[in-house]
Amino acid sequence: MLKEDSKNIIEKNKSLGWVLEPDAKALMKLQGLDIPEFILTDSFEEADHFLKRIDSLVVAKAVSKKILHKTEYQAVVTGILSSDHLKREMMRLKQLDGCENILVEQMVEGIEVIIGAKNDFQFGPVIIFGIGGTSVEIYNDTAIRMAPLKTDDVSSMVASLKAKKIISGYRGKAGVNMEVLTHSIVNFSLFVMEMETDFESIDLNPVICTRDRCVIADARIILKPS
Repeated sequence: MLKEDSKNIIEKNKSLGWVLEPDAKALMKLQGLDIPEFILTDSFEEADHFLKRIDSLVVAKAVSKKILHKTEYQAVVTGILSSDHLKREMMRLKQLDGCENILVEQMVEGIEVIIGAKNDFQFGPVIIFGIGGTSVEIYNDTAIRMAPLKTDDVSSMVASLKAKKIISGYRGKAGVNMEVLTHSIVNFSLFVMEMETDFESIDLNPVICTRDRCVIADARIILKPS
């Protein structure tokens, strides 16, 4: 059963029909899933303080009720390291249609995967896993299983991918921490079951996996009509 805080977040976004990214990430965090450290603000000074405090690359994103697919509107900027760059991009992002705030978050680098769910009218919630990032539709390398999942289901999904060697590691390149990945996908599938009456689709893409973490860099939740 959904936590009360999760119910409140969903109710807050019902009229929109989808969940704004900061709220979607808050839902993931409530479920015990890993998200980047971030700040939601319209103030450059606050964002700059965040940049200097974490002392690493950041990503800046426009948060707008009129922009669902951010890449189509150039509403995401990666690899920001300097205050000048951050200020320029925040000024530009604020001009985008309906932009209310800027999400500034720590940039994580690693292997990009997609973890998602569809609420099938016949079978109910199904989980999707595969190679992620902006090329996910080109490679179309995904596996599907009915929710909820068990540990063996995750192993089976990974093994069925054409690019499974990317997950396991190849040619000296480190792979993904399978224990962390498995825990993340199984935990996500439990969340999906709790959300069954509320959602149409969920896309966590990319989820950036390293030897230590699987971090949800972007999250989109489409809700069922009221």
